[in-house]
Amino acid sequence: MNQKNNKLTIPDLISIGVFTALYFVLIAIATFASAALVPGFSNVLLPGVAALISGCVYMLMVAKVPHFGAITVMGTVIGLFLFVSGHFAVSFVIGVVCSVAADLIAKMGAYKSRTGILVSYIVFSFGLTGPVLPLWLMRDAYVASLQAKGKDAAYIDGVFAHITSTTLWVCIGATLVLAVLGGLFGQKMMKKHFKKAGIIA
Repeated sequence: MNQKNNKLTIPDLISIGVFTALYFVLIAIATFASAALVPGFSNVLLPGVAALISGCVYMLMVAKVPHFGAITVMGTVIGLFLFVSGHFAVSFVIGVVCSVAADLIAKMGAYKSRTGILVSYIVFSFGLTGPVLPLWLMRDAYVASLQAKGKDAAYIDGVFAHITSTTLWVCIGATLVLAVLGGLFGQKMMKKHFKKAGIIA
C-alpha cells in the first residue's frame, strides 16, 4: 500500500488474490475433512476446522501486505463468493463485518503486534460462521431454501438432526479455540520456517 495516498497497489491486490485463493482451497479441505471425520456435525465444526488449518495463510498475508484494506478485501471476496454460491445474504454481511473488524484490530498494532494479529485472526475466523448460523437463527427460511432446491423431508431432517442450542455454543466455542490454535501455529511457522526461508522479511 502506498502510505501517502492510502491505497492498495496492484502488487498488493495480486498478493491478496493469491492468499484468498489459498484460503478458499483450505475452506474446501475443511469442508471435506469435517464431513468425513465428524459426519452429522460438519456444519457445527466447519468454521473451527477451517480456522485451525488456515492460520499460516492469514499470517503470511498480513506479513506480505501489512496495510489496512488487505484483510477487508480478502474477507469481502470470501463473503461475496459464499453469497453468490447460494448461501444467505447474512453470510456476506458477517464476512464483511468480521473482516473489517479484524483489519482494524491488526491496524491498532501497526500489523506488527503478535497478540493483535492473533486476535485479528480469531475475529476474522468467525466470518465463516455466516453460512452456518442460519441453521440456528433462520431455521424456517433455511428449510424453505432446501425445499426450493428439491430436498426431501428425510434430507432436511438429517441436516437439522444436531442443530440445537447446545451445538450453537459448541460451534462458537470450537471456532474460538481452534482459531487460537490455528493462529498460534501460523505464527510459529512464520517464525520458525518462513523467515528462515526468506519468504518474509
